Order: sequence, then C-alpha cells, then structure tokens
Amino acid sequence: MDKPKSNNNIMDGVGSNVKKVIENSKTERYGDIMLRALAFILTFISAVVVGVDKETQMVSFTLVKTLPPLHVPVTAKWQYMSAFMYLLVSDVIACAYAGVSWAYCMAKPKLNNRLELVMTLVDLTMTGLLFSATGAAMAIGVLGMNGNSHVQWHKVCNVFGDFCRQFEAGLVLSLLGSFAFLLLVVLAVFNLYKRSR
Repeated sequence: MDKPKSNNNIMDGVGSNVKKVIENSKTERYGDIMLRALAFILTFISAVVVGVDKETQMVSFTLVKTLPPLHVPVTAKWQYMSAFMYLLVSDVIACAYAGVSWAYCMAKPKLNNRLELVMTLVDLTMTGLLFSATGAAMAIGVLGMNGNSHVQWHKVCNVFGDFCRQFEAGLVLSLLGSFAFLLLVVLAVFNLYKRSR
C-alpha cells in the first residue's frame, strides 16, 4: 500500500524562504545602520574642521604711493562668508539627525512602514540640504582660489593658504556625508522595490 506523500518538502521550501527573508532583512538593517554611522561621523568631522578653521596673516596695504605700505593683521574665519555658515549649520543639522536616527535604528530591531517612510523622506531632505550647502561653499571657494577679474574680486587663498586647505578638507568630508545620505535613500528605494515584487 502506498504511503501518502509527506508535506515536509513543502514546509522545507517555506522554511528556507522565510530564512532568506530574515537574512535579507538583517542585511538591509546592517547596511542602513552602517550608512547612518558613516553619515554621522563624516558630518561631525566636517563641522569640527570648518568650525575651528581660522588663520591670521599680515597683509600690506598701500594708501599713498609716496608712503611705505602698512602691515595690518587680517584674519580669515568661516563666519565671514554666509555660504560657509550655511555649510557649517547644514553639517550640524545633518549630524544631529544622523546621530538620533542611528541610535534609534540600533535600539529598534524593526521599524514600522510609516516610520521608515518618514526617515527616508528626512534622509532625502538631508541629502538635498548637504548638496546645496556644499555647492554654495564650493562656489565661494573657487572665488577664493581664483578670484574674478570681471568684478575685481581678488583671490585670497594665496594669502590664507592654511585656511583654504582646511576648508577644502571640511568640504570634501561634507560631500562624502551627502553621498552617505544619498545611499540611504537609494537603499530604501531598492528595499521598497524588492518588497513590491
């Protein structure tokens, strides 16, 4: 007499699919947590590098050609340019958000769909904020390095070289932080695509 076929094969298939979903979910969460940590570290270091950037140099001014030039100490600070202030404030906002969201993701193993959507929208906002701040600061940095002869703006990086180099480092770190937030958005969209299939 034939024995009825066991349902073990079916159950094994379901079990392996569930295991794959759990492993994929853990990988997604691990990637999300690592990117948030990276965004936090990059924006924090960028904010510190830009925030402490300062250099004082003696600059010569000639008031009258018959008199000897005056030597005056001049200081370059991030506070003197609104684009630099915008970059620093954007880094601080992004850093604070990355730190809070990173801690929350570490504490909660599973996020509900509504909270995940809100975090993705805020990630997208941080991406735009950082890219716009970095772009504005880069434009002013190019003027500082090259000047603009059409409007008689002189270059200043030949005088304040250390200030410009330190600011470039902060700018690169902020740009990398922007890409970390962009990767968070791409990861969220990719996960949504995988779930919809």
